Amino acid sequence: MKKTLLLAGVACLISATAANAMSYRDIKPIIGLDYAYTDADFKKESKGLNNDFNSGIVSVGTKIGDYSSIEAFYQMAGEKKTNTDTAKYKAKFSAYGVDAYGHMPLGCERKFELLGSLGVGIYDIDVKKDGGKVVDTNRVGYRVGLGAQYNFTENVAGRIMGRYNYIGNGQLHSMNEVTAGIRYAF
Repeated sequence: MKKTLLLAGVACLISATAANAMSYRDIKPIIGLDYAYTDADFKKESKGLNNDFNSGIVSVGTKIGDYSSIEAFYQMAGEKKTNTDTAKYKAKFSAYGVDAYGHMPLGCERKFELLGSLGVGIYDIDVKKDGGKVVDTNRVGYRVGLGAQYNFTENVAGRIMGRYNYIGNGQLHSMNEVTAGIRYAF
């Protein structure tokens, strides 16, 4: 009886180890680099500000199987200057956070994928009007996106996403973004 229990325990240990090894093969680290065009919805004193930004995004994450991935990102937009008849504005923002992606591979070769994402980010927004601060805040924002990805090889992919970011600040309500970039999976 003891030998049977010992063999059953060893068999369970071996099968659990084999199952874990198989699941580790389905997990691939990924890095990404994106260009983003952002259209910000400024309100109140910031209303006269030019609302389009160009920024870069660096992301690292993990692809989990064929249907999901998770990515942490850092985004930075350069300073944007706007001169109107009544005021001079300077604005910049940066953001960092995490997005969870759902992948839907299409076709027999599975090279093309539709993407959906949900995420959260911390947005650091700095707006100055005539040298004085109008907005200087860190704010939690919520993100939702749709896009497509084409897998050129097993490791290299190109991605295009459209994303809505809800900030909810009195000066900045939301941002709409279009991103284009590449991903490398190890």
